[in-house]
Amino acid sequence: MPSVADAQDATPAPDSAIVVQGLRDKPSNWRQAETDHVVVISDGSEKDLARIAHNLERLHFLLSVLLNRVDRPDQTLKLRVTLVGDGAEFDAMDLRNLRYSPGPYARAFPVPAYYDPREDGAVFAASRFDQKAMLEPGQSLANILPDLVRATTPAADPGAGAPGENPGTAAALSASYAGSLARFGRDDPMALSVNELTVPLSAEGRIYAGYARHFLVTYFPHAYPRWYVDGFGEIFATLAIEGDTKIEYGRAPEGYRKILDKYARTPIADVLTGRTLRDRKAGERWTPFHAWALTHMLFFSNERKGQLHAYLATIAAGGSMEQAAAAFGDLARLQSELTAYDRGKMPYEQMSYPADRAGEPIVRRLSEGEAAFVKGRLELGARIAVPPASDGAKLEKLRREAIARRDTWLKDLRRDAARYPANLDAQLLLAEAECRIGNGDACAAAASRALAIAPGNSDALAWQGSAQIAVALAAPAGQRIAKLKAARATIARANRANSESPLPLLTYYRSFADAGEPVPDVAIEGLMKARDLVPAAPAPKLMLGEALAGRGSAEAARQALIPVANGAYDSPEAAEARLVIAALPR
Repeated sequence: MPSVADAQDATPAPDSAIVVQGLRDKPSNWRQAETDHVVVISDGSEKDLARIAHNLERLHFLLSVLLNRVDRPDQTLKLRVTLVGDGAEFDAMDLRNLRYSPGPYARAFPVPAYYDPREDGAVFAASRFDQKAMLEPGQSLANILPDLVRATTPAADPGAGAPGENPGTAAALSASYAGSLARFGRDDPMALSVNELTVPLSAEGRIYAGYARHFLVTYFPHAYPRWYVDGFGEIFATLAIEGDTKIEYGRAPEGYRKILDKYARTPIADVLTGRTLRDRKAGERWTPFHAWALTHMLFFSNERKGQLHAYLATIAAGGSMEQAAAAFGDLARLQSELTAYDRGKMPYEQMSYPADRAGEPIVRRLSEGEAAFVKGRLELGARIAVPPASDGAKLEKLRREAIARRDTWLKDLRRDAARYPANLDAQLLLAEAECRIGNGDACAAAASRALAIAPGNSDALAWQGSAQIAVALAAPAGQRIAKLKAARATIARANRANSESPLPLLTYYRSFADAGEPVPDVAIEGLMKARDLVPAAPAPKLMLGEALAGRGSAEAARQALIPVANGAYDSPEAAEARLVIAALPR
């Protein structure tokens, strides 16, 4: 009420500009639903968003029961899930997976989602529209409809000197209508084909499978074979909820039999030993459904479950997949069991649980300013990554192309951030991008704008400290010590503002490592806490392994590095981790 009265006064109040700026940032079409373990963002319906977020919380409880983690302390950061519109919109974001590479699968099965276990918290993104795997293409109705209309329309009276009364006989109209069918592409319900062979790919199934994979590598952050992480997620893709107290998992996915009939079985010995990852042709026979089948059998078999645990334990300890496969004994016998399993009745399970163990999400609408940078936060990981310099012409060309994409993206981000000078998300995203690219002065400027909006903000202070480190390292030797001390004071303020954020902890460690100075115990302890906050992220584990190796703690360093070096999905940090392990004394 007082604000309205001030706005009507002929003499504006001193803060009237702030009120106007606030009014400008209107509600957007995006909403956010938050539970104890996930933050889900979508521009779809509020009802669907709330249901998916609630189901993810239910899935978290189910996985906690199955893997004996109920009521254990949990300090990990929440997974941030973004549900983008149709497939074309998702594809247009060009989210290049750096730390997630499922399969490889047959061409009919595109990469189902984007996942990045970042050092400041994992992010996941997927389309919220169902898709389908095209096993055999049919004939598009968009192509045959004009001919069909002409063939079934009575011919015009030749004596009338005019076309028939049925508008379908007009070639221009037919072509226009056929064009509308093609234009809407894969998400147009009228863009149908006849005689095609397809298998549905549920959008919610992709989301649940993605969360199950994230749960596994977060709460049990070991080295795994890729087929197992893929298959583990697929087991929970068919999650079904009945009321508020029953949850079902493990049911065979729709179209499973079609897949088995279409694709020849990949030899199980090649999968378990990892030979399929070195065989380019093997990917043409492997699908998410095959990963589901193998994992499902081992997961539900009382006889094989212990062997699976032994197999995974060998890999987690740093053993090869060839060595680990010995746990299953006769692989030809296992192959026969899997073939029989595929054709039999697939088991699944249903669990009852108290409704209060998976609470309802809290839903709010994002402002236009917040929504403007939802996609930018996702794109950040892929856009700023640039391949290292190389003497090879082909690799150097890829590097130049990556730099050009990055610079174009950064230019657009700077423009958009300038449109929202009072938007905290905009300035924080820009500060992070500038710092990660190495633009210290620009990072400091964006961080200062963020602090003007939100004094004492932990992330803004951390990026300001990171920018100060860059300035200190570039300063003359006589000024470096004082500047580094000032930077560390800023980082300490960031840590005090939010002691549960990994960003200040990692930045503090880097202030010593990048300067080539001895790393104090408190910085190592900070690395350990950062690793526990984001267990799936490879970067904190790599830094911790390097720090422990530098202190002569070879076995502790090896344990920190094995999940990075031998992880299911290769990452930019994996090669460095393998080099450090190779240099460790036995």
